[in-house]
Amino acid sequence: MKLPKRSQNFLQLSRLLSLVLLGGLAYGMVEMMPQAITAQDSTTKTANSQAGLTTLMPSQILREDFFVTSDPGIQIFVREVRATSSPTNTRVPILLLHGGGGAGLASFDVNVPGYSVAEDLARDGHPIYIMDIRGFERSTWIAQLDAPPEANPPLVTSEEALRDIDAVVDWIRTRNQSQRVALVGWATGGHWAGMYTSRNNDKVSHLVMLNSLYGVNAAWDYRQNFENPERPGEFDRTAAAYREATADGLIANWTRAIPTDDKSQWRDPAVAQAYQQITLDNDPTSGTRQPPSVRLPGAFRLEAYNLSRGQKYWDASDIRVPTLYIRGELDHWSRPEDLKG
Repeated sequence: MKLPKRSQNFLQLSRLLSLVLLGGLAYGMVEMMPQAITAQDSTTKTANSQAGLTTLMPSQILREDFFVTSDPGIQIFVREVRATSSPTNTRVPILLLHGGGGAGLASFDVNVPGYSVAEDLARDGHPIYIMDIRGFERSTWIAQLDAPPEANPPLVTSEEALRDIDAVVDWIRTRNQSQRVALVGWATGGHWAGMYTSRNNDKVSHLVMLNSLYGVNAAWDYRQNFENPERPGEFDRTAAAYREATADGLIANWTRAIPTDDKSQWRDPAVAQAYQQITLDNDPTSGTRQPPSVRLPGAFRLEAYNLSRGQKYWDASDIRVPTLYIRGELDHWSRPEDLKG
């Protein structure tokens, strides 16, 4: 099977997601949820607007940036993307969840014309929300990321990610007067989305997982990379709190997965560059190392290793909402067994 041309990849995926998420149905207005937007959220919105972060683009797409409180001391960055020509609440709100590499903006709202998944979905009438899990991009920087990587256990577990997701989901429900929110998760983001939905069916309208691991014991190409070389079958916890990735390291696996010497046949170089730049720019320490690198929390690697060996952090039988699992034939993170599982 041949992949679509690079100019169609994101657009076709976003159209598929939009069709699956709602089709021709519309959500009615419901009573405002009791969760209130905090004063800090409103202040941040005003400050961001004054700083020029709230921008009306020529394409009639409005972007606004917010911070939502999760655990005490943890502020979660959220970007809202709306089409100004679309009535609000005509379609279900969608929350986009990144994986363990570049976070929300790098994954879903790159500043390359035609390649923002968030913008494409917003044009179809969905209020779109992009968030960063703690320790990623613009959300609260974790102090342990400033310590040597061997000084702490793997950072940002699924349990912590789910608390961040829950805070944002409740905020979205309040903001849109909506009972439920659709979740779209990529790779580890799909694992988080599935785990969250299995516990919160009443808050989720639809679940979409793209190239995500599930708890199935099957061969996995990364297992050897993550194992203790002296103790096969055991995760290597040495320096596992976080990893440092350079610009080239951020797209290395992506590059290897493209089966042609000329990578531009499958990937627009501008998209790869935007993904790299956004990710590096949002690590406040990236410029202190040469070459510049981003620090990425490492617990997702431990959990992915465990998932690949059959450990279930959640059970698909607990999900009771319409669910779509998408897996690319040449994906290098998920496996056919995850789809079957």
